[in-house]
Amino acid sequence: MDRAARPLTSGVGLGLRWDFLEEVLEGPTVDVAFFEVSPENYMRRGGYYPAALERISRRYPLVTHGLSLSVGAQAVPDRAYVAELAAEVERLGSPWHSDHLALTSGAGRVFHELLPLKFSRDVAYRVADRLEALAEALARPVAIENVTYYAHAGRAELSESDFLHTLFERTRAGLLFDVNNVYVNAQNHGFDAHAALASFPLERAVELHVAGHTRARSGLLIDTHGAPVAAPVLDLLAATLARTGPLPVLLERDNDVPPLGVLLEEVRAVRGVVERALGEHGGRPEALGAIGA
Repeated sequence: MDRAARPLTSGVGLGLRWDFLEEVLEGPTVDVAFFEVSPENYMRRGGYYPAALERISRRYPLVTHGLSLSVGAQAVPDRAYVAELAAEVERLGSPWHSDHLALTSGAGRVFHELLPLKFSRDVAYRVADRLEALAEALARPVAIENVTYYAHAGRAELSESDFLHTLFERTRAGLLFDVNNVYVNAQNHGFDAHAALASFPLERAVELHVAGHTRARSGLLIDTHGAPVAAPVLDLLAATLARTGPLPVLLERDNDVPPLGVLLEEVRAVRGVVERALGEHGGRPEALGAIGA
């Protein structure tokens, strides 16, 4: 279907999950600015689920967020996968497509994990080239998400923020800034998350993510997306918005998914944080950067 992408510059959205798909499909309109979907869950399928998503796309803006690009791999993404991805993103009318700054496959195997990349210039250059090629193939802007890492992939030549700056010097892609991931990394690796905000290229941010995490017995924080968003993450969200101005904010929940009504209460709580943050800091009119510019 030839559908023009709908602009999306602000508001709080929710990750669409099969746990409540029918309720969104058949029930009254819910109070979210958009839904985010992983297209790999609907590609190469026929029947009910793609058709249901098509119906939902007529009622709500959809934004696609991928899981399988493996942008840091040595091998280029499979052409057939990219072609099918392009068709699905077009079908859903997503304003951009995002994926993770991670390794998700290699040597012909899919890891089903978001493994961190080595923070080096060579890897940053490779990722930048991949993102430029992907934007061309999808015929729309792309964005890349910072991920949690529990250990460095080899000796880091750059800090995470320097890696991102190096990457964005060579690509027009945007940043999907995951606030929870920054908080989790800060707690696990012993740096101040609020102080670190100044070092990230937030001028390239086009969307923000928040999610819940859990604490292991060892004290390590794990990015589970299986709990409500913690208060310190909401504080960091407010601090991020003070730097960026209005951006779409997405609430993710992938494990121990509660009823939709509970999630919508959390969406309202996140919206309250967003409104207070923007009100206190003047509601800057636009994100500082322009994706694809």
